[in-house]
Order: sequence, then C-alpha cells, then structure tokens
Amino acid sequence: MGVIASNIANAATPGYKARDIDFNAALDARLARARGVMSANTRAGMVWRSPTMPSMDGNTVELSREQVAFAENAVAYSATLSFVQGKVNTITRALKGE
Repeated sequence: MGVIASNIANAATPGYKARDIDFNAALDARLARARGVMSANTRAGMVWRSPTMPSMDGNTVELSREQVAFAENAVAYSATLSFVQGKVNTITRALKGE
C-alpha cells in the first residue's frame, strides 16, 4: 500500500518512475533472509511499472491505474482484517466456554 501511495503522491513529479512490487521475488528474498542467507539486494521485488501512455515529462504514473490498485488493496486489507477478527472472536468465545 505504501508503494501505491508513493506513486499517487508523485503523480505530478516530472521524471518520477512508477514502482510496483513483484510479490514472488519479495517473498523469496524474505524467506532467504529467514534462513540466514543474506542478500545484497535490500529492495528485492521492487520493479518499475511500464506505462500504457507515458507522459511528456517522463513521469510514468497513471493516476487512474494507481487509484484502482489502491482501492483493490484497501478492500482486500479490510476483508483480511474482518476474517482475522472473526477468528479471534471464535477463539475467545471458545476459551470463555460460550
């Protein structure tokens, strides 16, 4: 969500390159760190997004695309929180003997 917010915040910055995250590469790097394998690349998984229609000032942020991604991410985050809250409530009720 932070990467999307950064892209939206820099939508009017000349020369700004929109970023994205390659989830598989980021997960592999995180798992490697968990196993104790140190990686020289601390920004593993970070990729540059290719624009459909680049602007004349070199900015590659497409605001409508970023807004859709932000909305999708917010809905998924909210749904995940609701799911986790339901699980915690179920466990709490079970512990109380309800």
